[in-house]
Amino acid sequence: MAQIDVINRSGEVVGSIELNDAVFAIEPNQQALFDAIIMQQAGKRQGTAATKGRSEVSGGGRKPYRQKGTGRARQGSIRAPQYRGGGTVFGPTPRDYSYKINKKVRRLALKSALSEKLAEEAFGVMDSLAMEAPKTKDFKAIVEAIQAPKKTLFIVGMGEDTDNAYMSSRNLPGISMMKSSGINVYDLVNANKIMLTEAAVKEIEEALA
Repeated sequence: MAQIDVINRSGEVVGSIELNDAVFAIEPNQQALFDAIIMQQAGKRQGTAATKGRSEVSGGGRKPYRQKGTGRARQGSIRAPQYRGGGTVFGPTPRDYSYKINKKVRRLALKSALSEKLAEEAFGVMDSLAMEAPKTKDFKAIVEAIQAPKKTLFIVGMGEDTDNAYMSSRNLPGISMMKSSGINVYDLVNANKIMLTEAAVKEIEEALA
């Protein structure tokens, strides 16, 4: 099992933790990562694009001219697609773009993303992120002390009291925070560095190992 240092909010090493190789040291599966990211992006699409067909546009209640004798092509409505102001043929309609991939593929993608971050040394573990009061200035000091780059994702345990830390981090650009149960492939891959608390590491290992 890989061993990694645990730091405190001042950036000082206060211990170490062993990481489960089945979660944090697998060979990243690029296809699983790709499938999971595309699925997430598809699920975020609004799907509100809409056009009107010939039955929905206004007007065109009668034939523009008689069927025979004019020498022109027969027409049934001035709202047919070939007319200006006519309906659209095969245009987009509101739809849901979301879909699901297999549970095993989702789990593999999460483990691949975590393993990739550890291999790239864009991974850190903290003892706790508890704060006495919500202060952006104090959280900024933590970010500077641990040398967190822009686009750092903090992952905390479900049972930890991190409400003050969450409120303190909201105004810092590029900094985001989530519970261990909410981790997803896109946010993991998109972050330049991920920082987990010890509690979050244990919960992730229990869920994915």
